[in-house]
Amino acid sequence: MLTAIAILPADPKTPVVSTLALTAADRQRSRHRFISEAGLTVYLNLPRGSVLRHGDLLVCQDQQVLRVVAKPEPVVLVTADAPLALLRAAYHLGNRHGALEIQSDCLKFEPDPVLEAMLQQLGGLHLEVAILPFEPEVGAYRQGVSHSHG
Repeated sequence: MLTAIAILPADPKTPVVSTLALTAADRQRSRHRFISEAGLTVYLNLPRGSVLRHGDLLVCQDQQVLRVVAKPEPVVLVTADAPLALLRAAYHLGNRHGALEIQSDCLKFEPDPVLEAMLQQLGGLHLEVAILPFEPEVGAYRQGVSHSHG
């Protein structure tokens, strides 16, 4: 079993022993056992509050390295006829304090019938359930990993 003890920023050139496909919720776990895509058992023993991002590298006790990938999962993809409609949607979803991925041309959140109905009422939005990688924003006050993903 590999034990991951440290996180390094994404570097596609770094050789890895395997990749670890994790959902958004799994990437917030600091202590958990997973199976890598190569079939290796991996135990996360990371600092509490760590949040893994797509592409991050996990350094194991034996110095082997794993790459984290955002595992596709069910999301609601929100697009808009106009930028202002997408901004309004982000505002209203943010008021609900749920996990939200914000991109320049779309929003993603976990399926929720109440939130979907609210957005339909706003108008000017298009909602589609899809299976995609989900990379929600990390809260502004969140403690944890000291590297950035700019």
